[in-house]
Amino acid sequence: MVAAVLAGLSLLSLLTCGYLAWGSRRGGAGEAPENLQGEEPAAGAPRSQPHIIFILADDQGFRDVGYHGSEIRTPTLDKLAAEGVKLENYYVQPMCTPSRSQLITGKYQIHTGLQHSIIRPTQPNCLPLDNVTLPQKLKEVGYSTHMVGKWHLGFYRRECMPTQRGFDSFFGSLLGSGDYYTHFKCDSPGICGYDLYENDNAAWDHDNGIYSTQMYTQKVQQILASHDPRKPIFLYIAYQAVHSPLQAPGRYFEHYRSINNINRRRYAAMLACLDEAINNVTLALRKYGYYENSIIIYSSDNGGQPMAGGSNWPLRGSKGTYWEGGIRAVGFVHSPLLKNKGSVCKELVHITDWFPTLITLAEGQIDEDIQLDGYDVWETISEGRRSPRVDILHNIDPIYTKAKNGSWAAGYGIWNTAIQSAIRVNHWKLLTGNPGYSDWVPPQAFSNAGPNRWHNERVSWSAGKSVWLFNITADPYERVDLSARHPEVVKQLLRRLSQFNKTAVPVRYPPKDPRSNPKLNGGVWGPWFKEDEKKKKSDKSKGANKQKKSKNKKKAN
Repeated sequence: MVAAVLAGLSLLSLLTCGYLAWGSRRGGAGEAPENLQGEEPAAGAPRSQPHIIFILADDQGFRDVGYHGSEIRTPTLDKLAAEGVKLENYYVQPMCTPSRSQLITGKYQIHTGLQHSIIRPTQPNCLPLDNVTLPQKLKEVGYSTHMVGKWHLGFYRRECMPTQRGFDSFFGSLLGSGDYYTHFKCDSPGICGYDLYENDNAAWDHDNGIYSTQMYTQKVQQILASHDPRKPIFLYIAYQAVHSPLQAPGRYFEHYRSINNINRRRYAAMLACLDEAINNVTLALRKYGYYENSIIIYSSDNGGQPMAGGSNWPLRGSKGTYWEGGIRAVGFVHSPLLKNKGSVCKELVHITDWFPTLITLAEGQIDEDIQLDGYDVWETISEGRRSPRVDILHNIDPIYTKAKNGSWAAGYGIWNTAIQSAIRVNHWKLLTGNPGYSDWVPPQAFSNAGPNRWHNERVSWSAGKSVWLFNITADPYERVDLSARHPEVVKQLLRRLSQFNKTAVPVRYPPKDPRSNPKLNGGVWGPWFKEDEKKKKSDKSKGANKQKKSKNKKKAN
C-alpha cells in the first residue's frame, strides 16, 4: 500500500512537472559567461578516473522535490534523477556539521568527537586535524579539488580551513548561515561579521550584492572553464540554499504567489532558483567536456524545517530530530557511467558511504589504519546489487538534554534510555532519550499566512516513555511503536548501541572564546587562534615553573 502511494506521488510529479531540455533555459541562477549549448567537445585521451561533482543542498525537506509530489517545481532535479538512480532509502544526519563531517571523513560522529549539535562560530572547534579527508585522498591520485559554498566544519585556526583540509581552492562561507546578499552573519547581539572567503582570505572584491546561489554557480562555471577536462576534478558544491534566512530574487516568486504561507512561498522561490542553478552547472559540464566522464551526486544535508518553509511529509519530525523527517534525505546519482539508468535504489545507503565509494571510483587507496564507518556502495547504486550496509548508527549524544523518564531499568540494564540515541539495524529502528520534535506536518499546515500547527498531527506522550521501536520498511512514517510488542528486538538493538558506544571518542564541544569576535579580526569571521601565542604562553609558564622550582630548591638548601 505504501509503495503504491509513493509510486502514485512519483507519477503525479512526472505528469505535473514537465521536463525542460538542458539547452532550453537561459540566464538566471549563475548565468554562464556565454550561452551554453550543451555540446560535448571532442574527447581527448582515454580517461578512467571520473570527474566527481558532489552537490549538497542545505535544509531541503524530503517532500521538497517534484518527484516526491511537491507543489514546488524542480524540473532539473526531476530530470537528473529520472535519468539516473534515485536513492529512496538514503540517510544523512539531522543537522549541518554532522552530515558534512561524515561526508568528508566516512566516519560516524562518535568517532570524530562531533556527536553534539553543530560547530558554533565562536567555538574553538573544528573537524579534528587527525582525520584524513575525502579531498586529501583524491589529491593523492591526481585529482584537482575545489570547494564552492558552505564549509561549517570549523575555522578557529588556519589548519582547520578548507584549503588546509585537501581543497586546492575554496570560495564560500565558513559559518552555518548568513545573509544571501551581504554575506554578513550575527551570532549574537554585537557579535557580527563578514563571511565570504576566497581561499584563506576575506573575499571583499566579490561583495557585489549577488545572491549566493547565483554567485556560487558562476564560480563553478569559472572553475570548469579553466580546468583541463582530460584531468580528473572533484567539485564539492555546498549551496547555502534553502537554509534560512528565507531570501530569493524577486522573479523566482512568479509561480508561487498562490502560496499563502509567506515562509513556504519564499522557500519555494529559493528552491526554484537552486534548481535553475543546478541546470546551469550541468550545462557547463557538457559545454566544457566533463559530462560524459562525470558522476553527479545530489544530496540534502538534513531534513526540512517546517517553521522555515520546508516539508518532510509524509515523514515524521523535522530537521534536528532523529525521526525519519530529520534524517531521510532527497538523494540521487546521475551519470553516463551508471549501468542501471532510470532506476530506483531502495537499498540502505548512508552519507558516510560516499567516502569509500568515491575513493574507489577514483582508483585511490583506503589505508588499513583508517577505520571507516562507510561502505563502497557503487555496485549497489549502479548495478542494483544488495547493499553491504545492514545498519546505521544515527548517533549517540551523551550531553544532549536527558529524557526525564529515561533510566537503566527502562533499557533492561543494557542502556540508559535517558541518553539521546538512534540506530537502524535491517528493518528495525530504535530511538532512546529525547528524539526531538515529533509531529507530522501535512501540506495543509502551510495554508495560512502565519505558522499554524492546528493541522499538525500532535503526539500525546505516555508517561515514562523513553524507548521507541519501528519497523521502518513496513512503517516508514513511524506511526506504530512496537517496543512493547518486541522486547527481544529492543534488547538486541540496545546491545548494538552499547557496542558502538564503547568505540566513541570524547565529545568536542568547547565553550565560546571571546577572541572569536569579528571586531577583533577586521570585521571578518575567521581564524583567531594563534599557535605561536599558545607556545609563548606555554614557554612562559614553563619558565616560571622552572624559576619557582629553583627558588624552592634554594630555600630547601
